[in-house]
Amino acid sequence: MWLSCFLLAFVVWCGLGICDDAGNGTAFLNRSTEPLLLVSFDGFRADYLKNYSFPNLKKFFFSDGVLVEHLTNVFITKTFPNHYSIVTGLYAESHGMVASKMYDPITKTKFSIANDTDPFWWNEATPIWLSTQKAGYKTATAMWPGTDIRIHNRTSTYYLHYNPNVTFQERVGNLTKHLSEEEAVRFAALYWEEPDYSGHKYGPDNTTQMAKVLKEVDDHIGFLVDKLNKSGLWGKINVIITSDHGMTQCSQDRLIKLDQCIGEKNYTLVDLSPVTAVIPVTNSTYVYNILKNCHPNMKAYMKAEIPDRLHYRNNERIQPIILVADEGWTIVKNGPLPRLGDHGYDNALPSMHPFLAAYGPAFRKGYRMTSFNSVDIYPLMCRLLGIEEMPNNGSFVNARCLLVSEKCINLPEVIGLVIGVLMVLTTLTCLFILMKNRVPSASRPFARLELQDDDDDPLIS
Repeated sequence: MWLSCFLLAFVVWCGLGICDDAGNGTAFLNRSTEPLLLVSFDGFRADYLKNYSFPNLKKFFFSDGVLVEHLTNVFITKTFPNHYSIVTGLYAESHGMVASKMYDPITKTKFSIANDTDPFWWNEATPIWLSTQKAGYKTATAMWPGTDIRIHNRTSTYYLHYNPNVTFQERVGNLTKHLSEEEAVRFAALYWEEPDYSGHKYGPDNTTQMAKVLKEVDDHIGFLVDKLNKSGLWGKINVIITSDHGMTQCSQDRLIKLDQCIGEKNYTLVDLSPVTAVIPVTNSTYVYNILKNCHPNMKAYMKAEIPDRLHYRNNERIQPIILVADEGWTIVKNGPLPRLGDHGYDNALPSMHPFLAAYGPAFRKGYRMTSFNSVDIYPLMCRLLGIEEMPNNGSFVNARCLLVSEKCINLPEVIGLVIGVLMVLTTLTCLFILMKNRVPSASRPFARLELQDDDDDPLIS
């Protein structure tokens, strides 16, 4: 019986692919690796893939590479928190980039997109470009958030200061130059503002405008592939295309006005909509009790009561009261709708999910996955680069099936395998018990002369 249990556990263990690295968790480090290019198209909602045409993405990635249909990103579903999560594998509460607007109560300083260059805000984590450089390689980046900041006193080896006027073609040209001319450049990262900008301006439900900008995005992907091909990199480089968050439609009739609930002298506003950060000026309980009853489509949380699943509680930059609007609702102080599309909502919502596509020597061909977590991208990239992971919230096990070098059995196959093994083990056990019970009677030819249990006392002379 013990042997049966051991065999079953071993089959499940290896069926999940866990036994491959047993006893050698760092065996993958320092392998000869291909360079890696990470590309983010900001605000690319996962279901755009089903609702619009992407001939270049389909031709160069879906057919010959891998596709993860949904990424569960981190809360809050904003640009800075999620881009930093992708390159650190950490939840926002762990890497400290908790919003696009922040206040630190210890230093009494403020952070915003227009004021983001102080390394203080970034130093709670170590992004992958620094780990790559620590391993002895070089990196090249084009406007990925944080790459031009002296995090732990170092920037990316080559970088571009953020400038929205620099075209996609110029950004790609800058990176391919470094990748093709210097073998030491092993990691590159590229950021592009669309379709996020158009999603905010027109709303994701405006199919005319979104079809136009998404065609441009697909054309950019075609240009990227062509540039890599002309540089001799295509087919020799691993490319990951992903995004930070999705987008949802907003409307003027879905406004939550704080001024109609509570006087502005009672609180200080740090960040606004759809996740609003509030510092009470007066009694915290008083402010909270008013805000929690302010609107049926807005939830109010004291910091200690924020749900565990959001991983958004254990950082001093998270304010005492957090307000979260329901999907499609917008929190304002008192005014009109600021934008027709927005993000930042609960990361469990499908509309907030981005996608991931990848192509290169390391990736499977024509492989599909339904989902995994965006924090799992970091350990995947570390494996591709052959560098050691920093402590993170992701898991390579969740992403390993994307790689051609990894043995992988999906969950239905594992369940079928386990059921099959159980049936075999059960049959063998039953046969063993049956044979064991039959052996004694077959070895005693005079058993018929033995007295039966219900016989009367024997006649003894």
